[in-house]
Amino acid sequence: MSSRFSCVEAAPPVEIFALSRSYKEDQFPQKVDLGIGAYRTNEGKPWVLPVVRKVEQQIATDVTLNHEYLSQLGYEEFSKSATKMLLGNDSPALTEGRGFGVQCLSGTGSLRVGAEFLINCAKFKTYYMSSPTWPNHRLVFKNAGFQDGKLYRYWDASNRKLDLDGMLEDLKNAPEDSVIILHACAHNPTGIDPTKDQWKQIADIMEQRKLFPFFDCAYQGFASGNLENDSWAVRYFVSRGFELLCAQSFAKNFGLYNERIGNLTLVFKDSSPVVNVRAQITLLVRGNYSNPPVHGARIVSKVLNDATLYEEWQGHIKEMSGRIKEMRQALRNKLEELGTPGTWEHITNQIGMFSYTGLNQECVNRALNLYSFYICRS
Repeated sequence: MSSRFSCVEAAPPVEIFALSRSYKEDQFPQKVDLGIGAYRTNEGKPWVLPVVRKVEQQIATDVTLNHEYLSQLGYEEFSKSATKMLLGNDSPALTEGRGFGVQCLSGTGSLRVGAEFLINCAKFKTYYMSSPTWPNHRLVFKNAGFQDGKLYRYWDASNRKLDLDGMLEDLKNAPEDSVIILHACAHNPTGIDPTKDQWKQIADIMEQRKLFPFFDCAYQGFASGNLENDSWAVRYFVSRGFELLCAQSFAKNFGLYNERIGNLTLVFKDSSPVVNVRAQITLLVRGNYSNPPVHGARIVSKVLNDATLYEEWQGHIKEMSGRIKEMRQALRNKLEELGTPGTWEHITNQIGMFSYTGLNQECVNRALNLYSFYICRS
């Protein structure tokens, strides 16, 4: 008798993790891993931020701490601090009690909880994501229950820049009440962000068409080295009176990749929905993972609420973002020095750890097969 589970269909591997496994198995000494978006030292090693090590030691010796369950909405001190970091300490949304945060399982979990809330509790039906976007956006929203997923144009491949006209046209044609996934900074995977003037045009169209912004903010501070710069778009939309959601991740800017620390920020026009929204999200979390972990939340909370630790952390994010900018410039300089065909200013016009290089599939395969350069096909 065959297994009851013989009906289970095969599924494709997650490309970026399959690429990482292949890299680890490669014995070529000069191999290069350009796959998973995780910060590395000059030696290609993970970097645990010194301020994180320091706080972990403090936590380990604090005998007053325990391992009791958190509530469904998480560690409140963390979520309040994370929301202030995103919106600003003096944000009217916070002072007026119409904005709050919920601790979730990193950025992915924040997106999932937010998506489930939007479709199940607020009855949204359609969502739009940029073309291209982080591949997991589609899977997260699909598994949350959204069936109507669409794309808006974003990347101008011919000129290696933002296709603003295409994006605005697609937003103009989006049906009212569509959820629009927006990258707050360091767009994944292109590295191209709208300028402030372009963000204003995007907001104008979304306001006219009554579209709902759902920001994905995975790189605040890590993109430019400045927390306010990297959250400018979110703060601007709030200042315009938008209701919105924003998924925050602390994987990159704190180096807490496997601690899965995230925050879902919600902003409304007034405080009247807050009690009901918190109650519904409590039930969504209870029926999923019940409650989030506390270790990483304690680390982030301690750093954000201690002036000395906070200053040290700001130095770390400036170091990481600055080094990435230097590497971009060095790569462009070398390509131009070698007389490599094409133009390469897009390397330095982009921001963050992701880049659309302009290489085609043949180039990517050649780099892998001849030189063990592991690069995503996209």
